[in-house]
Amino acid sequence: MSTTVESVAGGSGEVSSSPSSLNIHTIVADAIVKTAAVISSTVSPSSTTGASPATSTTTTTTPSPSSSSGAISTPTPTPTPGQSFSPPGGNEDGKISVKDLSQALQHFGTVDYLVFVAMLAVCAVIGVYFGFIEKKQKKQKLAGKDGAGAAGIEERRGSEALDYLVGGRQMKVFPVALSLVASFVSGISLLGTSTEIYVYGTQYAFILVTLAISGAISWYIFLPVFCNLQLTSTYEYFERRFSRRMRLFGASLFVLKAIIWLPIAVYVPALTFNQVSGIGIHTITPIVIIICTFYTCVGGLKGVVYTDVVQSVIMYGSLVIIMIKGTLDLGGLDVVLQRNSEGGRLNTPELTMDPTVRISVFSVFVGGTIFKLQSTSINQATVQRFMSLPTLKSIKQTLITFSIGLTFLYLGCVYVGLVCYATYFDCDPMSTGLAGRRDQLVPLLVMRVLGVVPGLPGLFVSAVFSAALSSLSTLLNSLAAVILEDFVKPRMGKGMQERHVALTMRLVVVTFGVSSIFMVYVVEKLGMVLQLSATLQSSLYGPMLGIFTVGMLMPWVGEKSVFTGSVISFFTMAWIAVNAQIANITGTFQHTKLPVSVENCEYDFDMSRYSNSTAEYEPHKGTSVYHMSFLLYALLGSLLTIVFANLATFVFGRQDIKDVDENLLAPFVQRYLRKKNNYYETVELKSAEVLKIPETSD
Repeated sequence: MSTTVESVAGGSGEVSSSPSSLNIHTIVADAIVKTAAVISSTVSPSSTTGASPATSTTTTTTPSPSSSSGAISTPTPTPTPGQSFSPPGGNEDGKISVKDLSQALQHFGTVDYLVFVAMLAVCAVIGVYFGFIEKKQKKQKLAGKDGAGAAGIEERRGSEALDYLVGGRQMKVFPVALSLVASFVSGISLLGTSTEIYVYGTQYAFILVTLAISGAISWYIFLPVFCNLQLTSTYEYFERRFSRRMRLFGASLFVLKAIIWLPIAVYVPALTFNQVSGIGIHTITPIVIIICTFYTCVGGLKGVVYTDVVQSVIMYGSLVIIMIKGTLDLGGLDVVLQRNSEGGRLNTPELTMDPTVRISVFSVFVGGTIFKLQSTSINQATVQRFMSLPTLKSIKQTLITFSIGLTFLYLGCVYVGLVCYATYFDCDPMSTGLAGRRDQLVPLLVMRVLGVVPGLPGLFVSAVFSAALSSLSTLLNSLAAVILEDFVKPRMGKGMQERHVALTMRLVVVTFGVSSIFMVYVVEKLGMVLQLSATLQSSLYGPMLGIFTVGMLMPWVGEKSVFTGSVISFFTMAWIAVNAQIANITGTFQHTKLPVSVENCEYDFDMSRYSNSTAEYEPHKGTSVYHMSFLLYALLGSLLTIVFANLATFVFGRQDIKDVDENLLAPFVQRYLRKKNNYYETVELKSAEVLKIPETSD
């Protein structure tokens, strides 16, 4: 996520309102009519240009950005036959202004609104079904059984927490795999990945190779332990392996991260909605958050998973349509690849070991593997879904399906980034101000490519919000699991009644859901929160992965040692990440962006904006530790935890391996200890058949 959060860190993102004047309606109406006509012409089979959709013209002069005069003039347009080029809102040359063009692109029609509302309605209906109808049907089936037998099943599999948090551990492979894909890809990453390709090229795409590597590591080290223990909260492992203090430490950091991330997850898609429709952020975010909170509250994990299925289908469908339509409008795949090749976007990671290089072979294949490993192996939301499956075999199938599905989704985002650059290769919207923020590039492309077809812009906005809703609902459900299992149950004891469990979980979902509505105001006013979110994740994931690694692979490390190592690692990574963000904001250090062009822009804009941005394309060097690539944060954080935890054993002493439960260790470590030291009895590891929970009539 770090890179995607970085991609939305700058700019305001607000769409400015039209000037107040007597002729306001005439200006906007004329601009909309003219722009709609031009967009229609650009999507014809003969259209292969990548200029901005303002007009369809030929140009008489095209000064180069490297002109010796130092000033860059936009080309003088020559209107094609039948086109009027003197809108009231244009300049003296008859060219439309960037402000009027931005407003003209906000043609979110009735069909688009219906598509968006339909997506929200389907999510709400799914929540109602699993929260009321399916629950009632299950109770009726259990009532028809023998009383004692039914009670036994209800006690083991039908408890409120088990059903609500892990779906009774009887979920199916394909829905859970799609749910993992949807929740893994937030609205930020859906937009940010394409923007990453537009700004830096295809270097980041090579991180997809690490999905297979990290998946294999998860399968052989982390997931078997979680599956054998049948955990609901991953932080319960900390108490079993180390202490209650470690469990509270991990759970508290997760809750802190969730509080900051929740409003950001919906804020960025709200900017997209604002870009295409003009509707205010604070109008749409409460509606979306309330609906998401509702279906998460009443539907539990089943409601979340099956809404994720619908949302993932929308995401795939939207990307496929943009890819096909955008490629055809440009003239074919050859044009897309040619323009990206000429623009330097088809690049590979640099062959260097320099940690300050943003995307190098080392940072991608080593740092990227660890970066993805924490998401697929120790992340609470991910593990919670794996624990909803009945067998180890199901978990393996889900992991493979999830990895394949995620790879294809990210490949789609990568290609959309290539289409975006091919479209705007000679008129960069960020340099002209048409896109106020980086994350508005893709919505701008969508309105150009799909805006002429009613309903398709609504489908894209639904896809972005689907990614946001899946991340939001997943996090809310995970918060309910962590707070119930790690904070409430240990204090309430075994005497906690089912109705108290149900009330606690739903109260957590509602509380954090409603609070995120108000936190949106904080995110909007304090832009630094976006950077702080990236900082928090960078500081959290690495140390957390280090703690789990020590716990499962190093039985000689005790509680005091690992606590010392994790605290040192957390504060060290926080210091590095904060300084990196400060350097990025102040401009003392920047990763060099690939050059862009404004040679053939056919609308009027402020040239000083482009002139001020040219420094972004000049080489920058850095020597400080906080200039390192973001892909190395998780690697460094985990290594610091492991190293300092082992060093601390010289102070606090080594733990007796006999005192460690073998079920808390990775399978190959168990086998090694049995063979080498005979510390444990020779007992076979739990197999899929042993783990399988008996089916019920539901």
